[in-house]
Amino acid sequence: MSTELNVKVTARTGEALGVISLELRAADGSPLPPFGAGAHIDVHLPVRDAQGRFLVRQYSLCNDPAEQDRYVIGVGRDPNSRGGSLWLQDQLQVGDLLHISAPRNNFPLDESAAHSVLVAGGIGITPLLAMSRRLRTLGRPWTLYYCARTPERAAFLEELRAMPARVVPVFDGLPGGEPLDLGSVIADAPADAHLYCCGPASLMEAFELAAARRPRQQVHVEWFKPRAAAAHAQAQSERPFDITLARGRMMLHVPVGKSILDVLIEAGVAIPHSCCDGVCGTCETRVIEGVPEHRDAVLLGEAANISDRMMVCVSRSAGPHLTLDL
Repeated sequence: MSTELNVKVTARTGEALGVISLELRAADGSPLPPFGAGAHIDVHLPVRDAQGRFLVRQYSLCNDPAEQDRYVIGVGRDPNSRGGSLWLQDQLQVGDLLHISAPRNNFPLDESAAHSVLVAGGIGITPLLAMSRRLRTLGRPWTLYYCARTPERAAFLEELRAMPARVVPVFDGLPGGEPLDLGSVIADAPADAHLYCCGPASLMEAFELAAARRPRQQVHVEWFKPRAAAAHAQAQSERPFDITLARGRMMLHVPVGKSILDVLIEAGVAIPHSCCDGVCGTCETRVIEGVPEHRDAVLLGEAANISDRMMVCVSRSAGPHLTLDL
């Protein structure tokens, strides 16, 4: 498992309807590991899932990356919550202790970009808020489109409006409100602009479709849940396959219904892992031979170009065999 940090909840603030922010500081008062805009942490919760495992949930850091004494996360009340967001919203109080991971970043900000276009939906504002703060510090031009049903549901809105850059709120739940025209947003963006999106699946899918003709290295997304394409792949009939561990000199069989990670753990092979949903990127493993079938939310969009690494918690093999750098 990833290295854990002990932190204390030092502030809890209502940010919008159904959204709170939590300020976390090291329990012993020491500085926290630095992070870049777009980074997230794993939060270990004292809540068990149906299999009896303690829940681990990922939350983006939304405060200024220049701060080294605290982390701030935003937590939205998810009506489909499996226990994580509800516990944080209803049970966690100021003064309570939590175990978290050091920050990881699968959604980094390109600080050299001539212009950045940020598209946020709902609680997806959290990593883009950190990006906005960093771009303001750098003096780089940026535009943020913030989509929410109503202003009451838009967390951190007043702070964003006060920033010296263009923030465009889009409230499609108000009378006469319309969804964001992503086609126009991306068509109007400078050719060298970097484009970022985080939010619900419908927004993410529309964003990727609208940005399909842009250079891939200029389009950045972060999914909170596995992509629909991955879910579709998982619904198809699976095939068993074998894996060889190059360093461990071991061959293992991965049957239908078990992940590579399941098989590795059963064989006593220690490998860092966290979410087990293909979202956090903790279990990324180098592939030496064979072709992985990406089903995660981190590499799936690059699947045509990436065959040298995979997330072993959900992804499988496109053929009968893989050799892993384990």
